[in-house]
Amino acid sequence: MIYDIRHLTSYSYESPVSFARCSLRLEPKNGDGQQLISHAIEIRPRPAERSIRRDFYGTPTENVLIETAHRNLRIDSRSRVVVERRILDRAAGSPPWEQVRDLAFAAASLAPSSPVGYVFASKLVPVLPPVTAYAASSFPPGGSILAGAADLMRRIRNEFRYDPKATAISTPLAEVFQKRHGVCQDFAHVMIAGLRGIGLPAAYVSGYIRTIPPPGKARMQGADATHAWVAVWCGSDIGWADFDPTNDLMVANDHIVLAMGRDFSDVSPVDGVIVGSHQQKLRVEVDVVPVE
Repeated sequence: MIYDIRHLTSYSYESPVSFARCSLRLEPKNGDGQQLISHAIEIRPRPAERSIRRDFYGTPTENVLIETAHRNLRIDSRSRVVVERRILDRAAGSPPWEQVRDLAFAAASLAPSSPVGYVFASKLVPVLPPVTAYAASSFPPGGSILAGAADLMRRIRNEFRYDPKATAISTPLAEVFQKRHGVCQDFAHVMIAGLRGIGLPAAYVSGYIRTIPPPGKARMQGADATHAWVAVWCGSDIGWADFDPTNDLMVANDHIVLAMGRDFSDVSPVDGVIVGSHQQKLRVEVDVVPVE
């Protein structure tokens, strides 16, 4: 499947901003079932400096410096991606979860690809006893890692309510779990916290998902959004397997990966600092369009 992706981020400020420094993680991943054909970002006002580096996790990160006074900032990212990935069956055979746990803790490497880096608590994903107990019921002794992760994903989809107005990025995980509502990043954080609580490596994945309009209805431009899901390390043979708890889906060719990290703070598509404004309005529009 070939996709054209447009990700438009617009900031409006109450008073002029004299200086802005931004970090952009908007380049789709190239590899592991994805091929990046093209990628470009247009920024207004024009930056004084632009540079690209790879962060610890290998994500291309563009650093932008804007020194022109402005009340509006527009970041327009456009990409073309081919997606053709291996699709795992949640019922497929896989090792017992205890074996995967023990292998992860025995890992000798601290490289970004090592599972041990995704076992411990992180900035936005603390290990909480109630969340650990919730996850543990999906992993009976000797149960397979794929079956357990799929069951936990299904339970989150069925028992948590999607509500875009319920939370913000600053909402603590404990509150999300207690109220059982939130958005895709909340559901991903809950699943990650539960998996890590029982010793399993779990990562946060940011990206996009293709949305399909109802029969007879046209797509609405900007109706798509950034998305989040969970990658679970399932042992050396299987490697990382991706689970979407918002939709109870094993990740397939309708998902496009931007970045992977320990939680949202590692992969935020746009972040940074500004000087000059006390209030701002943010608008994000995403279009994921299949190329016929």
